[in-house]
Amino acid sequence: MKNNKIVKTIMAAALLISTNIMIASSHREAPLISRDPVADNTDLYAFRSPDNPNMITIIANYIPFELPQGGPNWSSFGENVRYEIYVDNDASKAGAEIVYRFTFSKVNEDATTFFNIRLGKQNLKTTYKLERSINGGVSFTTVVATGIVPPPNIGPRSIEGGAGLGAANYKALMTAAITTSSSGEKVFCGPIDDPFFVDLGGAFDLGGFRKTGARDGVAKFNCHTIALQIPISTLQKSGKDVSMATNILDPDFVIGVWAAASRPQIQTLSTTGANPTYSGNWIQVSRLGMPLTNEAVIAIGDKDKWNATTPANDLQFAKYFSNPELALYMDDSQFGGAVPGLADLRIQSKSLGSFDFRNGHKGLYGLKGSPAVAGTALDDAVFGTILLPDSMSPRAVDILPIFYTGVPNMIPYQLATGKNGNPLAAGKPFINNFLPTLGDMLRLNMAVPPTPRNSADFSSLGIVSAAVLGLTDARFNTNKNLEMIPNMDGFPNGRRLEDDVTTIELQAVSGVALAAIGLWYDDYSGTGSPVTAQLGKVLGFNAGVTKNDTTFQSAFPYVQQPWASFRGNSYAAPKLPTSIKSLNIGSRNGIVASNYPNPFNGTTTLKYNLVSSSNVSIQIVDINGKIVATLLNNEKQNAGVQTIAFNSVNLTTGIYFANITSDYGNAVVKMVVGK
Repeated sequence: MKNNKIVKTIMAAALLISTNIMIASSHREAPLISRDPVADNTDLYAFRSPDNPNMITIIANYIPFELPQGGPNWSSFGENVRYEIYVDNDASKAGAEIVYRFTFSKVNEDATTFFNIRLGKQNLKTTYKLERSINGGVSFTTVVATGIVPPPNIGPRSIEGGAGLGAANYKALMTAAITTSSSGEKVFCGPIDDPFFVDLGGAFDLGGFRKTGARDGVAKFNCHTIALQIPISTLQKSGKDVSMATNILDPDFVIGVWAAASRPQIQTLSTTGANPTYSGNWIQVSRLGMPLTNEAVIAIGDKDKWNATTPANDLQFAKYFSNPELALYMDDSQFGGAVPGLADLRIQSKSLGSFDFRNGHKGLYGLKGSPAVAGTALDDAVFGTILLPDSMSPRAVDILPIFYTGVPNMIPYQLATGKNGNPLAAGKPFINNFLPTLGDMLRLNMAVPPTPRNSADFSSLGIVSAAVLGLTDARFNTNKNLEMIPNMDGFPNGRRLEDDVTTIELQAVSGVALAAIGLWYDDYSGTGSPVTAQLGKVLGFNAGVTKNDTTFQSAFPYVQQPWASFRGNSYAAPKLPTSIKSLNIGSRNGIVASNYPNPFNGTTTLKYNLVSSSNVSIQIVDINGKIVATLLNNEKQNAGVQTIAFNSVNLTTGIYFANITSDYGNAVVKMVVGK
């Protein structure tokens, strides 16, 4: 037995290595696209706008792992790439009904310098054209002719300084770049902080997810975003406004969204160093719908093929969802013992005493064709041929619909609340993003109200959190009526920026959706609370990193401004006496500050930016660390750019430091007083 366990462990390790599991949303997820980052989809989000609930926000991100300091040639959108966002709102028609196409152009405004920004000019200044099709891509209309793309966030001299652009701050550039198309969409394109979060190091180390010590592998990296805010009536197949929905799960308000990038088929390189030329048909080289599909579901041999395929041809990949590879590492009869990072995630092998959902087992197939499933989604006359295709595809009943069709508000896909122990009875509705087109898309029911981001109930666990509340919270579990449960608008019903998709998808592979509808874990005895120790472990599991490395904005485009290439005020840290070092002078966490004029004689103005409201103190110290003036003493200030004047009338010529401290960090400004 011991030797058998060792063999299984070695087999599991070899399998993990050979398949190169990727858990980084869509960052470098396939061999070919990893060599073409400019065309690489990284993430896709679709959610009902929290501050404007008549609108849907779609965010498609590209270009993974952008170093903020990656000059002199910072990452940017490609000129020979078509970036496209597709919206399918009618399952009776093939393909997407609405297509948004972005193409980008660049110009050198001053080819005599090696700087990216100098004296108000940019290299390379980028603009875009947005075209929209509402007939499935047959024809396109230009709705934004020359959209502005902000430059990279190089640093204060380039962005705010007189020798640079002279902007108020970088956020002002982002705001100025937001435009409204002629067809009513709000649009923003540009560099941003990468909003994804994941413990890349742990995940790639043979599935070594860490409960403690996890490190966000995407932290402090940027990417490029295409953000659209679109009226619901534009996306709804009959032009209906959300006020016309019959209820909050109205199936007529379901859309499927995916994003892609295409390149011309032929690239010709020049022997003179001139730009390559392009010709031939446009070929899709990257796409993204549901997060993590091409990383953790599709095997490495099919990853490039998947990127070149449209959702309409995804049936060929269905086998990966019916028996997902990750499930092998949550099954002790397979390779579960080799991946301790997933030890809390185990799949039902005898749910309700008889149903086995481990790979290659029957799942619910034993019920196929029986009176018990008549009239349910498992009926062959309804969707049973998809959900119960054969006796060897147990996860076609849960993982396949989550990724390929969406989940209908039908038996058995309702919460166990009100079912009285029978998973095939009617229960409490909590999801309906069903668009049965059998393809990988991010599906969203636009009728579901947004959960306020400042609500105590708001959770990054999305639908999993909604299910827990619907099963256990007295506000929702005393009836099986349709009502808004917080986070019904979360992943996988669309995807919000805050949603922890890595944790949710790992929990889903472990069978948490099955448990939610009443197919409980093996340790449920049939009496008492079904929230057993095993279900508790699954719900308590997280992938180590559970939130982004910075905040999100409260209004469109919601994503945060990109990390700056240079942060701080001085280019060489002064050699400070110990007395000054003890004041924590020299750290610049969370605040960018400067003063002007500098050097100065008389009055100078300190300028600093607060990312959120905070208590602020400002002390002026001399080169020996002695406090010579206090400008603010723990005074409350609002978020945004702040200024305060300082007069040096009582100071001698020399070097001084303004120490600005807040609740979340501090900054130091070196000031020179001249007489």
